[in-house]
Amino acid sequence: MTDKPLEQRARTLYHEAARRIDPTTAGRLRAARREALAGTQHGHRPHHLARWLVPSGACAMIALAALLAWPSAPRPTAEAPATAATAAAAAGNGSETDNALPPDPEQADPNLYQNLDFYGWLAANDSQPPTH
Repeated sequence: MTDKPLEQRARTLYHEAARRIDPTTAGRLRAARREALAGTQHGHRPHHLARWLVPSGACAMIALAALLAWPSAPRPTAEAPATAATAAAAAGNGSETDNALPPDPEQADPNLYQNLDFYGWLAANDSQPPTH
C-alpha cells in the first residue's frame, strides 16, 4: 500500500519527461520501438516452434523406445515345447468336452505334472462357493 505514492510520482515524472523530449529523439525512439516490435513478431515464431519441437521430439522418442522394448505376445518357436494350452488349442477350437483325454506327456508342460494331488483336491473342492 505504501508503493502507491511512489508509483504515482514515477508516472508523473515519466509523462513530464515525455512532453519535454525533442522531436529528433522521439523519432529515433519510435523507430527503435518499431524495429523491436518487428523483430519479436518475425523472430518469435521459430523460437516458439523450437521450444515445442524439442520436448515433443523427446516424448516421441521415449514412446517409440517403450513400444519397441515392451514385450509382445509370446511367439512359439521350433525349439520351445508346446504347453497344454497350445496343445488344446491345436487339437480343436472349443468342440472338446470335459472328458477329453489329456495331451501326451511329451507334448505337455512338465510343470503340470508336479502337483497332481493339488489338482485332485482342487477338483474335489471346486463345487463349494467362494467365501469372500
